[in-house]
Amino acid sequence: MNLGRGLVVTTGRERDARHLLANESFRCTFGAMRGQPRHQHILDQLRREGRVDVADLAVVLETSEVTIRRDLDLLAEQGTLRRIRGGAVSLMMRGEELPFAMREVESVVAKQRIAAVAAGLIRDGEAVVVDSGTSGLAVARALADRQLTVMPLSLHSAVVLSASSSVNLLLPGGATRFGEGSIVGPLAEASLAALRFDTVLLTCCGLSPEDGVTAHDLQDAAVKRAAVKSSRRIILLAEGAKFTRTALASVCPADQIDVLVTDETAPAGALAQFREAGVDVQVA
Repeated sequence: MNLGRGLVVTTGRERDARHLLANESFRCTFGAMRGQPRHQHILDQLRREGRVDVADLAVVLETSEVTIRRDLDLLAEQGTLRRIRGGAVSLMMRGEELPFAMREVESVVAKQRIAAVAAGLIRDGEAVVVDSGTSGLAVARALADRQLTVMPLSLHSAVVLSASSSVNLLLPGGATRFGEGSIVGPLAEASLAALRFDTVLLTCCGLSPEDGVTAHDLQDAAVKRAAVKSSRRIILLAEGAKFTRTALASVCPADQIDVLVTDETAPAGALAQFREAGVDVQVA
């Protein structure tokens, strides 16, 4: 209830409504996290084969068909598949990225370890670009108590860093991608071009020694290229799964990366090729 002059009084009914919404949000998040390993298996199979069968998934995942149907209904609501009799078919185009909310609970521990190692490479006083995506959010959290100047390229990271009293937060101009929260467009690119940074903490959708760093979205890729061009040092954060993918848009070649921070699931052969290209490879 607004009483004017900036004075807001919360009624009992409003407090109850807020508590209800908070509890509902917790239940939805908790339920999604419990089903995450199953969801990941389903999505991986959809990528490989284009369709899944309820009965087969129930056997492989050692759960009931009712649970699998519920998982498929949830994934259908998120736009990744279409339900058909007895199963589902993929709605994801070749190389299309998963929704941010699903990626955020994928490889959580690996992303946190990678973020911690990458943050340890940053010296206090640096001017840093933090790229968008779930790995970018993880490293923003790891940097939140540091003495730094930071330009985040996503709303998610901007919110985290805005709560820090030690970070000098710079916000780029630009538009935001719905659902993703990344900041894109000519204004974002111009903001980066007008400044010079010590380090960019770069993220990617795909990575290989041959194709270098790649991204799904063309606007995201353009902003990443601008961040790379404006930074003296490029630190790339990429968990092992990224080595199995090549996305549509090129960001930079492998030999332009200064440091690659990855995890133990990264293929040894690819890491050897990166080292041969002069990249400092660090495994979290």
